[in-house]
Amino acid sequence: MRPRRRMTQNYLIIWVDGKIDENTEDYRNTLVQLHDVASEVKPCTTREECVEYLNEIDDGKTFIISSGALGQSLVNDIHGMPKVDAMYIFCGNKAHHESWAKEWPKIRGVFTSIKPICESLKKVARHCDHDNIPMSFVSKQTIVGEDGSQTQNLDQLEPAYMYSMLFKDIILEIDEDDKKPMKALVAYCHDQGVSKQQLNYFQNEYNQKSAIWWYTENIFLYSMLNKALRSLDMEVMVKMG
Repeated sequence: MRPRRRMTQNYLIIWVDGKIDENTEDYRNTLVQLHDVASEVKPCTTREECVEYLNEIDDGKTFIISSGALGQSLVNDIHGMPKVDAMYIFCGNKAHHESWAKEWPKIRGVFTSIKPICESLKKVARHCDHDNIPMSFVSKQTIVGEDGSQTQNLDQLEPAYMYSMLFKDIILEIDEDDKKPMKALVAYCHDQGVSKQQLNYFQNEYNQKSAIWWYTENIFLYSMLNKALRSLDMEVMVKMG
């Protein structure tokens, strides 16, 4: 049994097309635009490969971009999966595929260009991040005495609440002039598939804004930090702090 895949953001993109050719300029340009939306983009050339990859994902949401040729059969296999949040049909004959695509609620539309798909994906991804912002509450801890009596222990906090406080401290107290952690963070994010365009923008402009401003900027930081907090991934939180 293969190990489950851990996502670094709350979502990823799967691009399904039997005609994907990694040696073409069109493929590379499309991949660059998709990486501007999500750090993890998985190209698949068959329906079976897509389904197998979906079954290996541990949590989070998936956005599917499929060719018209594979989309009609693929949607039958994956539309009912909770982890599939949205689907897009990317084809050369819009009118031909709109007739069946409109029958499936998760299909956001049929497109002949990647640009409007990416514009829609950015909005959907932002909503996904908002939906996954963790909320922590301090619950009362009950202590049972030897005589069976129960009292409330106010000295103990939920682990999730403590991690949330640690996260807040990291964001508010980050040393904006320390270049060593910046290089380590950029290297880590590069390994996770974050686009060079976003990393260059972040690295070149970082000192011009506050850490909180960057957290709210519509780039990889917002999603990656929220995912780390939701899953209590201390490795990611420390690297970003």
